[in-house]
Amino acid sequence: MRVALVGIGKIAVDQHVPALDASPDLTLACTVSRKGEVEGVEAFTDLGAMLAARPDVQIVSLALPPVPRFAYAEAALLAGRHVMLEKPPGATLAEVHALQSLARERGLTLYATWHSRMAQAVAPAKAWLAGKTVTRAHITWREDVRKWHPGQDWVFEPGGMGVFDPGINALSILTEILPSPVHLVSADLEFPGNRQTPIGARLTFSGGVTADFDWRQQGPQTWDIEVETPEGRLALRMGGNVLEIDGVPVSGEASIMGEYPALYARMAALVRAGESEVDLAPMVHVADALTLGRRVVVEDFHF
Repeated sequence: MRVALVGIGKIAVDQHVPALDASPDLTLACTVSRKGEVEGVEAFTDLGAMLAARPDVQIVSLALPPVPRFAYAEAALLAGRHVMLEKPPGATLAEVHALQSLARERGLTLYATWHSRMAQAVAPAKAWLAGKTVTRAHITWREDVRKWHPGQDWVFEPGGMGVFDPGINALSILTEILPSPVHLVSADLEFPGNRQTPIGARLTFSGGVTADFDWRQQGPQTWDIEVETPEGRLALRMGGNVLEIDGVPVSGEASIMGEYPALYARMAALVRAGESEVDLAPMVHVADALTLGRRVVVEDFHF
């Protein structure tokens, strides 16, 4: 199946293009971007022009920032193409619901991806927790925005989500592995004085679940989820790629990152089955945090 990749920025170059190159099911047929290109691949600067020129492209994969993504997704669905959405699936919940309805009406696949759920230790963690009672859980998700989003001011603009851009990855894992759902109770959100979205967040959920998100950590990065049950302690390290039970590694390997190849394999399977997959639980938690959060102003941030 032929894929058009829209938005040739850092995440597309680092993850989407290599995953498509390695896919046995899909091929990168063309790109759409105002600036970026992929060597040896037909490039367009306008989505409408691509849709008109390439009726053979069945899938449009959107690696754009969240705010402009809806218009592109809508246009692709209206043109009869299946759509794959980079996380988060949109800037608002309502617009993703609208895309769901449109895809359903048109008989097309809409796939809201959560790449961190594809980390190799997530499924074993979910299986271990199944049927157990969680007494406490804590997320520590701390990384360096300058490393992962160098000079990308859009992450601090409305709709960019700020620290929830990486934090939603942790929430996507949490909502996947917990045996029972939780809801947000309170949040403290740290906003740089010169920015529109938070750079740090402390979240409290029901069920003894808490989270610490920070975008200012230099040096080694921290992507940990720890869960306590009467039967023992589980920990997911390295963004869900290493599973520990009672402090002992039992599954996964930090050096192997196969998330995006797994996403494209899933997209191919969904298209073949005529199905969609849109789970908005992680985004609901972010929306709730931005609704309930207490604003704390911290020092200005500059790239």
